[in-house]
Amino acid sequence: MSVLAADLEDASVLDLFAGSGALGLEALSRGARHATFVERDARALRCLRANIAELGAENLVTLVAGDVFEYLEGLAAAAFDIALADPPYGRGLANRLTERYVRSPFARILSVEHDPGERLSLPPGAEERRYGDTSIAFIAAALEERGT
Repeated sequence: MSVLAADLEDASVLDLFAGSGALGLEALSRGARHATFVERDARALRCLRANIAELGAENLVTLVAGDVFEYLEGLAAAAFDIALADPPYGRGLANRLTERYVRSPFARILSVEHDPGERLSLPPGAEERRYGDTSIAFIAAALEERGT
């Protein structure tokens, strides 16, 4: 998250495959103004709601109970400043998400955590970093080129 620190101040953040909400909640603690969490697993949603309540962040969040890819279908280009994602490993979801982002970037920056063994189809200029048994890909949208 420290890689994105300068971009978080007053940012609108999208946390995909939110789980407990750790990524989005940390973004809020680092100055983001709002976080939208998308998660479909009922157990994870209960945990996420409890974490939001524990931190008193109810007024800073939107919680979407549903499928990430269905949610993304309704988003305009650059709907968010930063999108953070930690999809389940071993299902090809990280690559599917990056491919979807390249077709229609829904945030200025996308950060995707993934298994280092999963090769992502990354566009030129994307950056990948490895932290132990996790890799994180950072992609910045070329929104100016798209006229947005």
